[in-house]
Amino acid sequence: MEYTRLNKAIAETGYCSRREADKLIERGKVKVNGKTADLGVKVSREDEISVNGFVVTKTKKSIYLAFNKPVGITCTTDLRIKGNIISYINYPERIFPIGRLDKPSEGLIFMTNDGDIVNKILRSRNNHEKEYVVSVNKKITAGFIKKMGNGVPILDTVTKKCEVKQINNKTFKIILTQGLNRQIRRMCEYLGYEVVALKRLRIMNIPLGNLKVGKYRSFTKKELRDLLALCEDSQKTYDSF
Repeated sequence: MEYTRLNKAIAETGYCSRREADKLIERGKVKVNGKTADLGVKVSREDEISVNGFVVTKTKKSIYLAFNKPVGITCTTDLRIKGNIISYINYPERIFPIGRLDKPSEGLIFMTNDGDIVNKILRSRNNHEKEYVVSVNKKITAGFIKKMGNGVPILDTVTKKCEVKQINNKTFKIILTQGLNRQIRRMCEYLGYEVVALKRLRIMNIPLGNLKVGKYRSFTKKELRDLLALCEDSQKTYDSF
C-alpha cells in the first residue's frame, strides 16, 4: 500500500497548500480516521482525513468544468467577497478555480474538485499555453507587436517570448506560457497602452468556443484525456492558489 505525508495528501485534495496544511495540523484541526493527527503522519488512500470537521477525502467523482467568466466576477473561493466565482456558479458540489482571471477580464477558466490536476496545470515552467484576445486604447504599431512578442520588463523580470498577432487597429491576440500577476495589462502599460478589454480564448488544448458568458460545461472525454497527457510530465506545485 502506498503512503503519503499528511500535508501532501491534504494539498492534493485542493483544500489548501502543504504549508497551510501543516499549520492546521499543528493547531489540532486535522483528524485521520477520527483521531487528531500529528505532523509527519503518513496516510494511505484508505484513510479518512477531516479538516475542521469536514471530510476532504470522501470518495467522489472528479469534476472538470470549462466556465466562461463574466467581467466583474472575482476568482476566489472566499464566499465573503461579493461577486465571488463560487457563489456565481452555484454548483451543487464543492469546486474551485484553477488559477485566476482578474476581475475586469472575461473568458475561459477551469473549475474542478481535483487538487492534483490543479497543481500540475499551475506549474508555470510546464509551458502550458493560454490564448487571449486583447483590445487597447489606441492604435497598435508594428513596434508594439514586436516588443510584446520579444519580452517586456515587468515585476523584476522580463516576460518570456510569446506569439503576438495583430487583428485590427486596436486589437491583438497573444499566447502566453507563463502567468505573472496581471501580466498582459502590465506589459501593455509598460509600452504606453491601456487594456480596455481582455478575454481568454483557450487554455492548453481546451478552447472557449461558443460557450456563452456566465455558462459552464463539462470537459469532453477527449479534452480530458488530451489535457492529462499534456500534464503527464508536469511536476506538482504546492503553492496556494
